[in-house]
Amino acid sequence: MKTSLKIVFFLLLVFSIGENTFAQSKKLSVDDKLLQDSLYNGNKKKAMNFSMKDFDKLFFEFFNKKNDPDVVLTKTEFYTYTVQIAAFSDRLIKLYPEQKEVAEKNKENWLSENYEDYLEYKASQKK
Repeated sequence: MKTSLKIVFFLLLVFSIGENTFAQSKKLSVDDKLLQDSLYNGNKKKAMNFSMKDFDKLFFEFFNKKNDPDVVLTKTEFYTYTVQIAAFSDRLIKLYPEQKEVAEKNKENWLSENYEDYLEYKASQKK
């Protein structure tokens, strides 16, 4: 496996596990789940066609916005990022079946990201 893909798997795993470990993850509300499912279905094909460069750009754009105290993403923006990152795991599963378990775990972690937790995190940045 290419070194860059190993790095992507590592980053996905570290960021998704790290965020879920520190966040008090709540189940998604029905409205959030419906929005997320709609965005996932609308973005899956796009994410499946991402190059590594496209994915890196998306991932770091989300990471930078999430950590910028002056930027607050809308619910739709937040879930668009998380579902695209999650959907990219489907591509990795097809390309690297030996990494299926890691990619599925990453996908699950990204789909469990909760907008309310994000807003709490943003509020904590202001303190």
